[in-house]
Order: sequence, then structure tokens, then C-alpha cells
Amino acid sequence: MSTPPNDGDALILQTLEPATHDLGGFKVYRTLPHKDRTMVGPFLFFDQMGPAHLPPGDGVDVRPHPHIGLSTVTYLFEGAFQHRDSLGSDVRITPGAVNLMTAGSGIVHSERSPQDVRPDGPALAGIQTWLALPDHLEEHDPAFEHVGADALPKIAYAGARARIIMGSLWGQRAPTTTWADTIYADIMLDAGGSVPVDHSTDERAVYLVHGQATLDGLALEPQRLYVLRPGTAATLRSHAGGRVMLAGGAAFPTPRHVWWNFVSSSRDRIREARRAWKAGEFAAVPGDDGEWIPIPEVPKTVSYP
Repeated sequence: MSTPPNDGDALILQTLEPATHDLGGFKVYRTLPHKDRTMVGPFLFFDQMGPAHLPPGDGVDVRPHPHIGLSTVTYLFEGAFQHRDSLGSDVRITPGAVNLMTAGSGIVHSERSPQDVRPDGPALAGIQTWLALPDHLEEHDPAFEHVGADALPKIAYAGARARIIMGSLWGQRAPTTTWADTIYADIMLDAGGSVPVDHSTDERAVYLVHGQATLDGLALEPQRLYVLRPGTAATLRSHAGGRVMLAGGAAFPTPRHVWWNFVSSSRDRIREARRAWKAGEFAAVPGDDGEWIPIPEVPKTVSYP
């Protein structure tokens, strides 16, 4: 459900409560897409994975599957994934780093727990987001980019520490590629800490991962995406410590259709991608081409403007 702002609250445009899915050993909290809102800036998918600790010998195995028309951004708090894709990328991501995969005209990838963490049971916690590509870049050549944790700018401010994942915030810019105006940051608030929320972009949202935080005195609930009113300045604070994600960017002039893993401004383009995946016309993932995820009859992710 979506909660409208209180009469006295000039900060919050919408509060988006999550849909919760159990994926066999760990939960996923999904706040975008939402029936009351499909995008915040370029962000059109926002999932919190975990936290969880899987049984010894177990692991996450997301088999090869396709995407078009978007960029995926994987950011972990705990654990590790081995990313493989149809470009030949074979990269391990660990906490604090960024995997940015641009699907464009089409890409196939898998995400699996590395073999060396399975004997003890993998930990898992992080955020998976999808970002729409601008109209003229929807059919861009697919690409993959890994940015290590040490390469991302960090700021310290009054008991708060933030890592800038994408875009420009607090006077610093992340090296991560952005296809549209984008901001994305991981904010750790110590007890008594505070940090201002940048108000220079069109659309912004904050998300309390865990702990305690307020936004200009408004208490934030975990696993809710709070969409801020445009142009409003605000300050995040915590008396007990907490972790908050800040995400947003320029408003998209053209809405996006989402069906399963396919995103496009055109429903016809999505129908063509469905046909091509069924027909086996997407490229294979080297080293992980023995199985794939079939087209679902009823996907969990569907959003039509």
C-alpha cells in the first residue's frame, strides 16, 4: 500500500510499503515498481535482499536470464556473488563494490554464490536496483562495469559516513557510469549522527535498511521507500544508529513498461524480447550455459504506465 503524507508533513510525497517474497532461505523486500508509483528518477526496481545466512552447503543460484532496456546495479552489504554474462564477464562482487550491467539491446547473466563460501553457508544482504535507460539509449550496446569499493568516494559528516555509489553528492562524484542524471548513496549513521539530503535533483527517495533514523524529525520505518517532495531540503539523523539508502535523479519524460526482466518504452519491444528468449536467440553465458530461466506464465514484476 502507499501512505499519503500527513497534513503537517511537507517533506514526504509518498511512502511505498514493500511486497515481500521468500526466495527459499532469504526474503526480498520490493518497493519498486509499486502500484502507486513506477519510478523515482531512473530507478524503476528496488529490492532489498536479506539479511540472511544460508545453510552450510547451500547458496544462491540465479540461473542465466535476459534483460533489455535497463541497467542493473548490484550493491552488497554482506556476502558475495559471482556475476557471469553473455559478454564474457566473470566477476566476483563483495560488499561496498558496484556491479553495473547495462542490458541495452539485450544481455544474459547469472548470479551465484561463489563455491568457496558455500561450505560454511553464505551470508547475503544488499540492494538490487534497475535503472531505466534514456529513450535514445534503450538499444545501446550491452556493457558491464565493476567499480571496487576503494574507488567510490566516501564522505564523513557529523557522525555520518556515506559512500557515493552513483552520481554527484556532497561535492564529490562517483566514477560509476550514469546514462541519465542519477544519485545513489549508502549512508551509515552513528548514534547521534546526521547528514543533509541533497535537493539538487528532480526526484529523490530514502530507504531505511536497518536501525533507526529520522528525516527532519519524521521517524522512518525499515523497508519503506520514502519519496521526497521536489526541492525540499532535509536532514537525516539517528539517535541509535542506522543505515539509509538515498536514490533518485532526473524525472523521466517517457514512462517505461516492465514485464519480467524486460524494460522498454514500447510494449511491442517487450513482446519481441519475449519471443526471442523463447526462441533461444539471446547469446549464451560462457561457463554457465547449461541451464536458463524460462519465460514465466505470470511474472512477479509487471508495471505498465
